[in-house]
Amino acid sequence: MIVPDTIWQPNLANAGRAKYQALAQAIREGIATGQLEAGQKLPPVRDLAYRVSVTPGTVARAYKMLIDEGQLNAGVGRGTFVAEPKAEPVRSLPPTDRFFDPALDQEGQAHLLSPKMPDVGQTEMIRRLMRELADSTAPDMLLRYPTRETDLPARLAFANTLDPQHIGQFGLDDIIASHGGQNAILMILQSVLAGPTPVIAVDELSYGGFRSAGVLCRAEVVGIPWDEEGPEVAALEAAIKEHKVQVFCTSAEVCNPTVKQTTPARRAEIAALARTYRVHVIDDDCYRLMHTERGGPSYRALLPDLGWYLTSPSKSLTASLRLGFAVAPDGWAKSLIRTATFTSFGVTRIVTDLYAAMLNSPELDEVIARVKGRIRQDILAAKRILAGYEMRYSETVPFLWLDLPMGWRAGEFCQAAEASGVLIKSADDFALRDSRSVHAVRIAVNGLVSHASFVQAMERLRDLLDHPPERIAI
Repeated sequence: MIVPDTIWQPNLANAGRAKYQALAQAIREGIATGQLEAGQKLPPVRDLAYRVSVTPGTVARAYKMLIDEGQLNAGVGRGTFVAEPKAEPVRSLPPTDRFFDPALDQEGQAHLLSPKMPDVGQTEMIRRLMRELADSTAPDMLLRYPTRETDLPARLAFANTLDPQHIGQFGLDDIIASHGGQNAILMILQSVLAGPTPVIAVDELSYGGFRSAGVLCRAEVVGIPWDEEGPEVAALEAAIKEHKVQVFCTSAEVCNPTVKQTTPARRAEIAALARTYRVHVIDDDCYRLMHTERGGPSYRALLPDLGWYLTSPSKSLTASLRLGFAVAPDGWAKSLIRTATFTSFGVTRIVTDLYAAMLNSPELDEVIARVKGRIRQDILAAKRILAGYEMRYSETVPFLWLDLPMGWRAGEFCQAAEASGVLIKSADDFALRDSRSVHAVRIAVNGLVSHASFVQAMERLRDLLDHPPERIAI
């Protein structure tokens, strides 16, 4: 049973991917039919997640939706309850005490769920370059399908930013444009995976796009734990032997969400293992223009015939272009070009020419320096306000990883943070369903949220950290 003294039990078997919506609807129906009575306490997030076989993040999202609707209310340390009829959603702070910023939503919530770049000159630069390109581009070029010739200026501009010592020797023909970094991951998997039940490995806590791409390719996804040096070699070898892993997806420079960097020695060990078992390695370096402290050669440099390197300008300049680049290993460029052609015919010249113009603009270095400055400002503020708690961060990476103190579970902390007006991500959002529980959260730097509002958000999180809910051991 889900709630004491009631036989109500939601059935999410046919809920599809939007399970949080199905769970929210089941709770609404339970309230409407009287199975869930006003004032009745609902189970803790993790308990309900276990009982209905979903992630804690799914339950927290459903609870949050119903709290906003006024169907439920919640208090820090008390739990979540069915609200009285027509009750307004309970807020942990009165509206007059909630911070407001034009960049935030209508209720003043600080959206620190995903990193977003601040506007420090990019929009004006993009507007100017778009006008110049509109005036200078031949009309017939605005009517044609994209080709390898039309995206050549963008590939050349991108190639000029690459260090062969970091990614290995390459030619322009090895570079393939994609509709963002996520699209590059998907196209690589489509090009490499074989067989009716392919398997990929990902870091145990990792960017969810790896898992999503694997699912779209009908692949089983297995997680690889990390130690302080990077992915555990023994665990990866065991997964390769047991599951016949074909591709390992990782981020050697900046692991999202933990901010860890794989050491040069561990990269060499992983590369040797991949070479032995003929496993492809996708190395996602999406923070490359921001985080320039390289931890060693990329897997493409270490594995010339099996290592894939990819990146995009989304985490350094703007996410609106939806442009990314993959550098294929020796012998694989034609396969990836074929995949790109079959799926979309390539990236439109309107985008690739704009990207090339941006990278060749004399303003670029100053814009990137300003972006770094804003990220550093927020990260240092978080470091100061949350001092005393275990954190992992870099001043040029737009998020930090916070280990929660005893008394807090990740799902409950995120729910309490939302009630205080701060939206952050639980460790569960980065883990596979069968992974071990990690009581930590990722706090993203959202450049659309003012620094003053970010500081206030950190102060609210500090208050929650200092006052964990009381628990009674039985």
